[in-house]
Amino acid sequence: MWEGRAQGVRRDVTALASSGLDVAELHAAAIALVDRVVPCELTCWASMDPDSGAISSMTSGVNQIPHQYEPVLASCEYTPGEPHTFAALAQRGDTVARLEDKRSTRLNEVWRPLGLSHELRALFRADDTCWGAAGIVRTSEFSERELEFMASVAPALGAATRVAARIAAKRAGAHAIVVVGKDGTVRASTASATQWRDELEEVAPGRFAVMLRAAASGARAGTFKARVRDAHGGWILLEASELVSDDEFEAAVTISRASGAELTGLLLKAYGVTAREQDICHEVLAGQSTTEIAARLSISPYTVQDHLKSLFTKFGVRSRAELVAKLS
Repeated sequence: MWEGRAQGVRRDVTALASSGLDVAELHAAAIALVDRVVPCELTCWASMDPDSGAISSMTSGVNQIPHQYEPVLASCEYTPGEPHTFAALAQRGDTVARLEDKRSTRLNEVWRPLGLSHELRALFRADDTCWGAAGIVRTSEFSERELEFMASVAPALGAATRVAARIAAKRAGAHAIVVVGKDGTVRASTASATQWRDELEEVAPGRFAVMLRAAASGARAGTFKARVRDAHGGWILLEASELVSDDEFEAAVTISRASGAELTGLLLKAYGVTAREQDICHEVLAGQSTTEIAARLSISPYTVQDHLKSLFTKFGVRSRAELVAKLS
């Protein structure tokens, strides 16, 4: 029976993907579909930056997670050693997993205080790229059939999330710089940081602090760069690097509105562009002619034209100018 239900959900999710919904709208509708087969008390779905694996947005089900637990839950995703984080599951290549590790902070400090004891997690991939994930929590255990159902519908959810990632509202905002310690604690900031804090807090309470912690952790390992959604469908870019100092660790986190150039790679992946087509796109954005592209990529002008036709079809445009506008 679950196979038929999975087929129905995959069909409905595909229909949602073609209706022009943004990620939050898509996930809200998909949560309702999945809940009919895998019921739960609480659920939170995330979209993810396909390059960094950072959580870009979060959407809850009908029952909201109490605000006091949201910062703890979000912080767990960037805590070393926390079992079955979305990033860890993506790195391992897993699609579904049940949380059974009693050392889990989110189990002991979030779910159990809320009277819940079982969590199922699923990752949404498309073309081997992780575009989103879901955490589903309830009092009773999850059956093998429910895991099989989630594994069956996850690819459709990944493809739909990839399509929804193409929708981006354009908003303004001055960039800000925040200096943080190794645990993400703010040491200093420019005045415009308040705007970005408010925007991220509108997504979820504690979101600003969580992202600063993730940025600090990334800077300690080298550099950090992630695109995250604001509450209005736009994209925010966070970059961090360690400051040169003889004292304890500090990092500078730059927060700005993601430009067209910063979103190009994400859009190319979201539209299912192949590696060679990406090369063509970058050359077109650089203003190169067909002959110049052919020479630079060591292919024939006819091959360039074939790739351009494929790109026009994928992006729903009719000319180079429209393609450039779509990616800008």
